[in-house]
Amino acid sequence: MSVQLEYINLIVPIKTIEKKYPGGWQQCLADYEGAIGYSVWFDEYLFREGAMNSFDIYLMLERWKELGFKTHIGGKNIKKWVDVCVVEVMQGDERVPCSWLEVEGHIAYLKGKPKGAEVGNAYIIQEPNE
Repeated sequence: MSVQLEYINLIVPIKTIEKKYPGGWQQCLADYEGAIGYSVWFDEYLFREGAMNSFDIYLMLERWKELGFKTHIGGKNIKKWVDVCVVEVMQGDERVPCSWLEVEGHIAYLKGKPKGAEVGNAYIIQEPNE
């Protein structure tokens, strides 16, 4: 599967959440329960949290850092994403490198895994009938 991208997206591999998030994946799901299907969705490999402005993404990054995630290398001039990746849909090819993520248009998926069906704010997004 792949996750739908909207506006600004903070993406974290679920395997990394299992290792680093206090309480693991199940606690992460519990913590975000009210946002799932709205600003948060996930497939079998990736967790996506979204925002519409850079200040909200900054706050999200700070929260993930406080939880023990290494967000990036490079200080204020981000050189590379590490445990998380931020993707702005309108950014195009000027994204900061993220070695574990593939982005195609408005979807993202874990590198090395099939794209599959898209998961987003409507959960699994159906392809239109032709």
